[in-house]
Amino acid sequence: MRKIPVRAAIVKTASRLFYQQGYSNTGINQIIAEAGIAKSSLYQHFRSKEELLLAYLEETGLQTMDALSNAAEQGNTPKEKLLAIFDYLEILADDPEFYGCHFLNMVYELPADAVRIREQIKKQKDSIRELFRNILAPVDKEILADEIYTLFEGSLVGNKIHNDLWPIISAKRIVKKLV
Repeated sequence: MRKIPVRAAIVKTASRLFYQQGYSNTGINQIIAEAGIAKSSLYQHFRSKEELLLAYLEETGLQTMDALSNAAEQGNTPKEKLLAIFDYLEILADDPEFYGCHFLNMVYELPADAVRIREQIKKQKDSIRELFRNILAPVDKEILADEIYTLFEGSLVGNKIHNDLWPIISAKRIVKKLV
């Protein structure tokens, strides 16, 4: 069995803990213990907990965009592509291991002065808006990208609040009417 590189083990462990417990509730000592590393190994790769959070957000952002892009590829038309993204979101949110949007969870926890983290989250969210714009471009409806994005984010928030799929299903019905 091949051993996972130390940096990857740290990010993997921190990612799981940040997602399940939240940033504030996850301590460096817990990450070190669960990753099975020495404290010096952690600080060799990350100067602070904030840097580790940035690495988590960057990696999760790439994975999220891959998943959304793959979902969109299930459709042939822009409308089908958008609906496929909401179908994916519905399946994702129905998983018992889904604890909400990685990025929204973090932004709710952060103080206003956590500029670097907020910028990373904004960058990821802007990439989703851009995905919607690109999907809508062939039918000259890019102007709807922000509305679709707002439905997407709102459905995630509603799902977290109500612990139910109806916000995602409702958003998907609106997308059907819009596009």
